[in-house]
Amino acid sequence: MVFAVTRVIFIPQGEMVAFGALTYALLEAGQLPGTVWLLLCFGVAAFAFDLVAALRARAGAGPILKAAAVDLVVPGLAVAAAMAIAGGGYGTTMHAAITLALITPLGPLLYKLAFRPIASASVLTLLITAVGVHLALVGLGLAVFGAEGLRAPAMSELSVELGPLLVSGQTIAVYLLAAISILALWLFFERTLWGKALRATAVNRLGARLVGIRTSFAGSLAFALAALVGALSGVLIAPMTTIYYDTGFLIGLKGFVAAIIGGLASHPVTALAALAVGSIESLASFFASDLKEIVVFSLIIPVLVWRSLTETHVEEED
Repeated sequence: MVFAVTRVIFIPQGEMVAFGALTYALLEAGQLPGTVWLLLCFGVAAFAFDLVAALRARAGAGPILKAAAVDLVVPGLAVAAAMAIAGGGYGTTMHAAITLALITPLGPLLYKLAFRPIASASVLTLLITAVGVHLALVGLGLAVFGAEGLRAPAMSELSVELGPLLVSGQTIAVYLLAAISILALWLFFERTLWGKALRATAVNRLGARLVGIRTSFAGSLAFALAALVGALSGVLIAPMTTIYYDTGFLIGLKGFVAAIIGGLASHPVTALAALAVGSIESLASFFASDLKEIVVFSLIIPVLVWRSLTETHVEEED
């Protein structure tokens, strides 16, 4: 979705997952996560960008107030909510909701700071920028979360026997919420005005601008949805494995492999590709644990060769 709308291969998607997991784990442990300070700093920096742009354009008070609401008030409310419930023992549902509220605004703020100023640049330039943002977020993650890994307690003690398999409630929640997310995204893109605006921007940015769609808003919305999905993924995997500040790198790379197999276009096909990648990684870790990462990343080579030979090549839009 992010690539189709903005032409950005969003490598920092893995950081959204890792930050979501770490934030949720800290809230479950009764601590205030460092995400609140990260979000506040990003909001202040984004408001400074918008303020300078408004002053240069002599736009008046309206755009400045709007920028303050988006860059300062929305993150401030999320931070205030996190401070209010941290350590209060409000339960898993509230902690998960606060995690989503803290991570989701990071997406559009990142887009505003790093990608919107160069939105018309080439895909290669945007990719290099995405790599730089990823490296910056890894460093910031070390600063705000520390070097030690975190793991949240299980959301449920439920376990179900399916033949020889013992399936935990956490695993069931992963599959269930993944299916709900795919359905929700389909309804969003098919039934809502904002979703149709994103689709129009993905098909033709120039045409979308000509019919009155603000492509900058479409980019912010795409990044917000990506951050939301990443945060939800982090909440789901936090009780299943220990997450470190740099865990998002491998998560993002494996997700990228699945997205390439899915053609960077279809949510259901990408989800099936992700299941295939995970299954192959599990088999590889059983037969050759030292080579499991190589096996996973080698999957992308035949897919790229096949797509290069079978699909029509088009020039990049100016």
